[in-house]
Amino acid sequence: MRGGLSKTLAVLSAAGLLAVSACGNSDDSSSDGGSASATKDVTVFTWWADGGEKAGLDGLVSVFGTDCKDYKFVNSAVAGGAGSNAKQVLANDLQAGKPPSTFQAHAGAELKDYINAGQVDDVSGLYKDFGLDKAFPQNLIDNLTVDGKIYSIPANVHRANVVWTNPTVLKKANIDAATAPASVDAWIADLNKLKAAGVKAPLAISKGFAQEMLVEAVLLAELGPDKFDGLWNGKTDWSGADVTGALNKYKTLLGFTNADREAIDWPDALGYVNKGQAGYTLMGDWVAAQQLADKVPDTAYTYWPAPGTAGNFQYLADSFTLPTGGVNPDGAKCWLKVVGSAEGQKSFNTKKGSIPARSDANPADYPKYQQTAMADWKKDKIVPSCAHGAACTLGQNNDILSAISQFSGSQDVAKLQQALGQAMKTS
Repeated sequence: MRGGLSKTLAVLSAAGLLAVSACGNSDDSSSDGGSASATKDVTVFTWWADGGEKAGLDGLVSVFGTDCKDYKFVNSAVAGGAGSNAKQVLANDLQAGKPPSTFQAHAGAELKDYINAGQVDDVSGLYKDFGLDKAFPQNLIDNLTVDGKIYSIPANVHRANVVWTNPTVLKKANIDAATAPASVDAWIADLNKLKAAGVKAPLAISKGFAQEMLVEAVLLAELGPDKFDGLWNGKTDWSGADVTGALNKYKTLLGFTNADREAIDWPDALGYVNKGQAGYTLMGDWVAAQQLADKVPDTAYTYWPAPGTAGNFQYLADSFTLPTGGVNPDGAKCWLKVVGSAEGQKSFNTKKGSIPARSDANPADYPKYQQTAMADWKKDKIVPSCAHGAACTLGQNNDILSAISQFSGSQDVAKLQQALGQAMKTS
């Protein structure tokens, strides 16, 4: 998940040096090629540096300390929203031939970059060894499989298409916060009501992937799940009139947002909602654990699937890999076993705000929001998120982010539509 709660590293190159040092275990090295303690180190590379993310990681580390006593956990986290800083540091490390023991990556198409570069090993055998082929739902395993092989083990499942509301603000315009608008058009009508009631920026949003998530939610609502899936697998034409119509509605939504959207991160946008300065924000369900854990659900805030997307669960999953040539592969496999285990997923997800990837988890172990998400995961149509790596590669997503950022200023729908289509033509 996402990050953004931590301060962005002032100098990315400096962070890279730190990460390379950690991945190389330079502090334990010796002239004879490495000390005995170095071989026990399991360097885990993530972007979980603060808040609920760090708490979830700590939960995994606790189980690892019990189940993998022969090994030592070494934290190699790099802070930054959506892992953007970490991914750059990791790319540099991998290119330099200094992979960590294991690294965090979004499950799905994002892994294709690492697979094509020969930087991650097939872990399909571990699924059978650890019983994950039975513990994980088949639809998730299908999403993880690339040419008959699996390259990561997910620690969780998050939902992207969630809107969070401030009921007090909505009440100013006589809007029922408990009921989601049935469509994007109905949502726009409610946003107009809020504007008329004096709410300056009814819909709070931030830069980067937050805007991409809103674009995805509108496309999902307007095209439906099958045509939405087609945008990523090549079956839906990006130049179609239905895509044009959806992007025009996104442009309308952007007109209700805060003027500083290109200068803030998603916790700041959520802060506008919490402070009563905005009625809505769209953000993944990590919000529940990281920002709203101290508030009473359905009283201080409400939540529902983005308008027009009810019945669709737009998923993403944080997963861990077995890097090719990584430090201490046996220790890394023990970490991967913990990541997929019932105890590991419980320790992680109860703190992170996500739901377990395993089908045998007990909903009673989780707070109200997660119980709702677990129920929806079982019954809803599952669709991927490009913003969080399930639907597109890192390269494709970078091009999409660039196009959406440019649109924030230009408001040129035709140019945005062309750029999105072109991004998906790249490998």
